[in-house]
Formats: sequence, structure tokens, C-alpha cells
Amino acid sequence: QLQLKQSGGGLVHAGGSLTLSCAVSGFSVTTYPMSWYRQAPGKGRELVAFISGSGDRTNLPNPMKGRLTISRDAANNTGYLQMASLKPEDTAVYYCYAPTFGRWGQGTQVTVSS
Repeated sequence: QLQLKQSGGGLVHAGGSLTLSCAVSGFSVTTYPMSWYRQAPGKGRELVAFISGSGDRTNLPNPMKGRLTISRDAANNTGYLQMASLKPEDTAVYYCYAPTFGRWGQGTQVTVSS
């Protein structure tokens, strides 16, 4: 069964760091691409990071460019999003997404206090 199960997130002070995890079942994270999106209250869902299946291409568009690292671990079949220098405006629900299969993780709340 294809499933994306997220963990991590929570409350952090401005300037802090968090790592989000996306544990995958049903396909290999080192074969298929993975994206991360976020959705702030009252706003649409926006792309924050992308990694290709081979891992040789990443896309880290604004507004979090320079503060993110996207990676994956074959042994755990898990994708990761490392976030640094967090700002209050980064507060949102973050989602992992498997574009090949059109499947979303359940989302995890990230709250950054000032």
C-alpha cells in the first residue's frame, strides 16, 4: 500500500531549526521524486522544495531558499526536509508529496514564535 507518513514539526523560536520526515511505503524514495509544500492559514499550498528521483536535481524556490536542505535515506526509505533560520512567516502546515503517484502525506504543523 502506498503511504507517506510524516513526523517532526512542532513549535520553535525564530532563528531555530527543525527537521521534517516523510516515511514512505509502496515505492522507493531513491527512485521517484519527492516534493515538499506548505500551506499557511488563509493561503494556498506552495512548493518549498523538490528532489528528483536520482537525487541529482533539487529545486528550492523562494521563500525558503538558502534555509532548506532536502534529502532522502534509502535505508529508512524516508525523505527529509531540514529547515534552518526559521521565521514567524514560515508558520504553516507542511506536506510531503509524491508527484509520480499524486499522493500526499498527512501534513505536520510548524509554528515559529517571534
